[in-house]
Amino acid sequence: MMELRDLTVRFGGFTAVDQVDLDLPRGRVLAVLGPSGCGKSTLLRAIAGLEDLAGGSVSFAGQDLASVPTHRRGFALMFQDGQLFAHQSVADNVAYPLRLRSVPRAHRDQRVSELLEMVGLSRSGAQRISELSGGEQQRVALARALAAQPRLLLLDEPLSALDRELRERLAGDVRGILAETGTTALLVTHDHDEACAMSDDLAVMMRGRVVQHGHTAQVWRAPADAEVARFLGYTTVLWGEPAGRVTAAAGGGGRLASEGLALRRSALRVVPTLEARGPRSLTESRLHGRVEEVVMLSDVATVRLSIEGVGPATAVAPRSRPPQVGDDVAVTVDPEGIAPLPDLRSTPHPPAAAAEGSGTT
Repeated sequence: MMELRDLTVRFGGFTAVDQVDLDLPRGRVLAVLGPSGCGKSTLLRAIAGLEDLAGGSVSFAGQDLASVPTHRRGFALMFQDGQLFAHQSVADNVAYPLRLRSVPRAHRDQRVSELLEMVGLSRSGAQRISELSGGEQQRVALARALAAQPRLLLLDEPLSALDRELRERLAGDVRGILAETGTTALLVTHDHDEACAMSDDLAVMMRGRVVQHGHTAQVWRAPADAEVARFLGYTTVLWGEPAGRVTAAAGGGGRLASEGLALRRSALRVVPTLEARGPRSLTESRLHGRVEEVVMLSDVATVRLSIEGVGPATAVAPRSRPPQVGDDVAVTVDPEGIAPLPDLRSTPHPPAAAAEGSGTT
């Protein structure tokens, strides 16, 4: 459906988007995930025709869009602030793109009714935008974006202005609506949960370049390198023998000294102190370490500890039974929370300690 080839955008001497290649098949949702300033919003604007290309191309359905202006591309954009018309009713906002296309009144009203039903606002058509909550306004913005049945929906941080609970709930709702309508969409965001909840495919972007692209679940399971792993929320990165010890404790056997391992916080779980002091014969599949710091979060205790033969790492413990600083504890490994990293020779920026086979966080 959409193809980007060597897409490059420059502002003076600064390269904001650097030779990006991406494919987006029909009916799928692609999330471009990256930190602030990485170029993801500029990429979206370039696809929409709002930024001039310094190089490369944007093609859609086999057509090069270089000479096609924004308003003729058949794309719809949805921004984080919704950009709704505050002086108009909900129904009038949704109907706006249909009026621009001179859709007959009867068909327009039917389409608006269908869309408001789809986004859960069937009884709100007569309300003013100012009377709605932030989440409701974003639902109106989505309905308006879908009204003209766009060939491609572009979403720029659409939920970032909402509080977390509402953002999580609305992300699932939006994903369901996109799937129901078969809409092809590209989402740019810095929020991991939003990207995971809404997308089929995921592209990780850093410093203007796409550094990894694939099915969303696969990218989360197998980050391309240590930098990507850290950005995706892996709190500990290990190399060589430390990585082998953790893999063995997870039931996976040893690892080659040149291989790496990324660990999510939840990968390591602290065993209550009394169990940790039991005979080693009963805990041989566990790691052992000393607690250096405990931070109480809403649902778990985060534990910083030094693990024998591994080094510093982050683990979790039950909030109701947290260890104390200085405790000697046992640590179990959840295989679901670990991911292999490429051989050091193919990792662009390995940790300085990696050549010695030591752990790093």
